[in-house]
Parts: sequence; structure tokens; C-alpha cells
Amino acid sequence: MQLHISHSMRSITISCSNGFTDLMKIKVAARHISYRTVFHTVLILAFLLPFVFILTAVVTLEGVNKCSSIDCLGRRLGPKLLGRGDDSERYLTDFYTILNQVHSEDVPDDLKLPENFKQLVSDMKNNKYTAKKFALILKGMMERSEREIRESKFQELMNKHFAATSIPKGIHCLSLRLTDEYSSNAHARKQLPSPELLPLLSDNSYHHFILFTDNILAASVVVSSAVQSSLRPEKIVFHVITDKKTYAGMHSWFALNPISPSIVEVKGVHQFDWLTRDNVPVLEAVENHDGVRNYYHGNHISGANLSVTSPRLFASKLQARSPKYISLLNHLRIYLPELFPNLDKVVFLDDDIVIQHDLSPLWDIDLGGKVNGAVETCKGEDSWVMGKRFKIYFNFSHPLVAENLDPEECAWAFGMNIFDLRAWRNTNIRETYHSWLKENLKSNLTLWKLGTLPPALIAFRGHVHPIDPSWHMLGLGYQNNTSIESVKKAAVIHYNGQSKPWLEIGYEHLRPFWSKYVNYSNDFVKNCHILE
Repeated sequence: MQLHISHSMRSITISCSNGFTDLMKIKVAARHISYRTVFHTVLILAFLLPFVFILTAVVTLEGVNKCSSIDCLGRRLGPKLLGRGDDSERYLTDFYTILNQVHSEDVPDDLKLPENFKQLVSDMKNNKYTAKKFALILKGMMERSEREIRESKFQELMNKHFAATSIPKGIHCLSLRLTDEYSSNAHARKQLPSPELLPLLSDNSYHHFILFTDNILAASVVVSSAVQSSLRPEKIVFHVITDKKTYAGMHSWFALNPISPSIVEVKGVHQFDWLTRDNVPVLEAVENHDGVRNYYHGNHISGANLSVTSPRLFASKLQARSPKYISLLNHLRIYLPELFPNLDKVVFLDDDIVIQHDLSPLWDIDLGGKVNGAVETCKGEDSWVMGKRFKIYFNFSHPLVAENLDPEECAWAFGMNIFDLRAWRNTNIRETYHSWLKENLKSNLTLWKLGTLPPALIAFRGHVHPIDPSWHMLGLGYQNNTSIESVKKAAVIHYNGQSKPWLEIGYEHLRPFWSKYVNYSNDFVKNCHILE
């Protein structure tokens, strides 16, 4: 942009930088305008024109001005220079007002909603909706989408529940083949342990691990990981207890796959003479109670208001319906002092754990006269996994619960526990467990919903010694965002939850910590195509 003043000072020309187009030309008469006036005019224009140029450029870049003429530019810039707002802002304000009105209204049942965005645009062109009707249609479409997403999420949770409670084909195959081997192969039936090692089963100078399970593959991983992680594997004795139908297959596996120098004992529930229905009446009641059968084997959606239930709460309720919670093996842990009358101290393990570090220091922990050394689950960075207090497990609207329990009391974890059986035998833990289990049955399962942990939380009150959380890391079966670095550091990792590592629904990035202890070279594992 150039400014040219004639020699006579009677004309001033403003032109583009190329010199061909005159933007403005001012002629003045000398007799009317003084040089000082001209100077002031030029000075004002020198300040004004750059401002006009910048404003024009900004408006052009924003896409508001697409004109090439001064007249069009004036129509665009005029309202702004005069302080008048753009009509689009007013329209937007009006539309927000309509949206707020529609927010408090229900979408009419007879309102026809487009199936997709393309149809919405087409309908708008053809029907010329009012702003309010458009807002109602938009709200209806969003509510429909949210409803479909919720239904899809609940269906996904149902499918996951059935996948978690079923037996994978490969594991079922493994059990059948090993059971058949037990009947046809004398080596699969050999005594475990060998007769000369039997005295070690009750030798308290050894480290005794207790495992209740009917999953042969899972048991093999627990035992293998413990032995491989131990600094003194020759001091390890494993007591594997299973049910009658799995006993032959479980015995075959450990008979054909010895873990020397460690010792493994395999026993079936049917081999404990004292473990009868007469001696354990609560277990019979749990399995025969109509309310229990309906709860665990009935319609899992009945009684659940999906419109107000969150997916996370629904998943928790589904997990509570796992049939394992009424199995005999799940309740046997409360009879440890009777099952092993000659042992003083044992470590109890769930079958969905992996041992990554030597656990022998657990036997050196001074429990201070307490019975149960366990990790508390109310303290930790992950509030989902480590934020559990009694209020999570119990129904505090029930007067019996409200009168006897504190909702803020810290919970603890089953799955890796050091039990002092000598101290246990001097308590009434088992009797307390039984009495509360009976109360829950009489209350039609309204005191709590989750298996054996709630009555154990009550029975062990005052008998728990907290141990460092690094000994037992939880949540690998339901926390997808588990820290890999934390997993590597933990002594025991626990796949509690539905996403077990041996299932297809297990988390792929967490499975290798478990699968590296699976013996894929074993003929039975290969022939059953485990985890292929």
C-alpha cells in the first residue's frame, strides 16, 4: 500500500503496492484546506488504514468475508464497527435456550426418529423442522443410542459371566485324558508322595502350602511357579485337595510330572473320613437351600433394574453368582485346623495365583498371636482394587448387619494367607463362620451376596495381622489397567475376577505372567490344544 501526495498538495492518492489500483483518491482545494489540515488528515489515515487492513484480513481468514468489493466489505464490517452483534450469535443463543427447554421434557412416544444421521439430514431438508422439534429428535436419537449401548454392555457382561463360569474345552480335555491315564497307567497311580517321604507331610520344619482346586492346569501353574521361585525348593511341601471327580486326573498329573526336590500330596475330599454331611451341616444347607439354588442357577437378570443399575454394579452381582461360591472346595478353607491337625503354620493359596518370588520369609513373620496374615484391601493407589471396606460386602440396611458391623472397617484378601493353625485352634472362628452363614440363609441371602469372604471377614475379626501389600497383588482378573511394573515386583499376583488367564476373556497383556509356567511340551497339554 502506497501514499502519494501531488507536488501541488492538491491531491492525495492511496494505491496498492503494485501501483495499478487506486484504492482512494482525495482532491483538495488550496483555498479551503490548509497544509496543517492536510497533514493531520494524512496522519489519521496512516493510523486508520493499517487497522482496516488487519481487520479485513482477519475477517477474511475467519471465512466471514468472502467478498472482493468495497461495498460488500462495508456490509460485513459495518455492523462490527458500529458495535452490532452477528445474527449467528443470536441464533445460537436462541438454540441453547430451546435445548434447555427440551432437556426437561420427555420425548413423545409417537415421535418418529431417523435411523441414522444421513436420514436426519434428509428429513430436515424435506420437512423443514422447527428448532424445537429438531432438538426433540436429537434428544430422542441420543437417548436411543445410550439405551442400546447399555443393553449391549449388559449383554457383554452376561456373556462374560457364562464364559467365566464354564469349563474351557482344553481344560476339560486335559481332565478327561488324565483320568483315563489313571485307570490304564500304573505310573499315574503311584503313591504321592512315595512312602519314605510320608513323614514330611506333617514335619513343621518344612514350608507347607495348601491348595484347594478342581482345575488341574491351574494347580500345575501354582505349584510350578512356587517351586521355580523358591530359593530352597527342597523345603516345600504342597497339599493339593480336590473333589472326587477330579481326583484321578489331578493325581495322574503330579504322578507323571514330579516337581522334585519339592513334595506334592494329592487328596480327594472323599478321603477325609470326618468330612461328612453330619459333621458339616451348613454345607448341606447351602447346597440344598432353594433360595441359594435359585440365586446361583436361576435367571441372573431377574430382579435387576438395568435402567438404574450401573454396568460395574451389575458385573459385581454376576460375579457373586458364580457356582463356585456354593462348592464344597470353596468352604473347606474354614476347616484347615481339622484337615491338617499336625501342622502349626501353613500358607493358603487360591488356584488363580502365580508365585514370582521366594515365599519362605512368610514363615518368619511374627503374627503377634493373630491367626491370619493377610493383605488389607482398603489401602492403595488403585481405589477400585484396593478400596474395599465392609460396606462393599455387606448390606448395612439390614438391622443385624448394622448392629454388629462397622461399614468403614478394612477388608482383607483371601488367596495368599499365612495361617497360624495353633492360634486358630484356640478360637471360635469356625463356629462364628457357621452362625453367620446360617443367618444369611435364614435372611434369604440378604446379608451379603459374595461367597465365602463376607462370613470370613466376620469370623476372623480381631484375628488378622496385616502384611505388606507387595506380598499379594490383586485384581489381575478384572483390572485391565493393571500396572505391569507393579506386577513384576509383586511376590504373588492374583487373577481374582472373571478374566482368568486360562480363559479366552483373560487380558492378553497379563496372561504371559501366568502362561510362562504352563508346560506346553507336555503331551497332554499339546493334545488338548491348551490356550491355542
